[in-house]
Amino acid sequence: MIRLLYRKIHLPVMDDFNDGRWLLLIHQLPPKPDYFRVKVWRRLQRLGAVAIKNSVYVLPKNEQTQEDFQWMLREIVEGGGEASLCEARFVEGLSDDQVEALFQATRGAEYDQIAEEARRLSEIPLPVSQVEETRRTQLEIDLARLQRRLAEVVAIDFFGAPGREAAEGLVSGVAERVRDKRLGKQTMTATVSRREDFQGKLWVTRKGIHVDRMASAWFIRRFVDSGARFKFVPPKGYKPLPDELRFDMFEAEFTHEGDRCTLEVLIQRTGINDPAVRPIAEIVHDIDLKDSKFGRQETPGIERLIAGIAMAHKDDETRLARGTAVFDDLYEYFKRKRG
Repeated sequence: MIRLLYRKIHLPVMDDFNDGRWLLLIHQLPPKPDYFRVKVWRRLQRLGAVAIKNSVYVLPKNEQTQEDFQWMLREIVEGGGEASLCEARFVEGLSDDQVEALFQATRGAEYDQIAEEARRLSEIPLPVSQVEETRRTQLEIDLARLQRRLAEVVAIDFFGAPGREAAEGLVSGVAERVRDKRLGKQTMTATVSRREDFQGKLWVTRKGIHVDRMASAWFIRRFVDSGARFKFVPPKGYKPLPDELRFDMFEAEFTHEGDRCTLEVLIQRTGINDPAVRPIAEIVHDIDLKDSKFGRQETPGIERLIAGIAMAHKDDETRLARGTAVFDDLYEYFKRKRG
């Protein structure tokens, strides 16, 4: 294995390469056969690698990704190509944040595709007679395929890309709908929890908060527990402690359900019925799920404002403070507008 310091300008070579956080696979494939080039490309997609330039693919460094790239290298060489596997640090040119953004954009687009397919499946009428049973069978086949695809994307989502919770909520909503129909169940109204049960809790969510997490944290502190504290954790592998409640993350107590974003779930589950909150939830829904369900005229402006906060501030506490100010003012606007 070659160890490489990746840079765009000449710099003195550093002695310590042990903190390189990336693996680069640099390859050159034979011009023929065409199927081999397609095979290599598809294999790299399944590994979750992203291209940083022609024939240079990157993965975050860990034991599994190193083994994956080593097998890929062997496959390329056995197919008549050339390949090198490099441990790398980005010193000039691309930054670590930019490389992470490449992964998030790629996985985010895949989550969006899954969400769109889940919406399509949710619109298919369920059978009401034996004659229509074939339609349900096909729906179940399509759902199983979509669930496998979602699991594949989650497995290579190294940096918690946006859109995972939305995709998971939509897919699980279709699954529940199909399961309830098979079992002959009626859709049940969600249970409303007592706000007293949420006092003094530490609320946990993923790092890199965006619109749904900003709005949910604002809602929690304004309507549920004015003294609520928040903790921001990595998207994978977090084990909650006693007296912690998770929101807008995998296996959270409050997260996407069906086609509802986390803020909408919080509003329903806490029983808050404030008319000025409803349009805020509709705006957040359309920004987060990208489905234009409500189509409010305020949405594009709020979307750009939230994006600007995320671009300008990497620290989550700062993002939350800025987002809270936005939603406080937006709430006041809708409250007075109704009045």
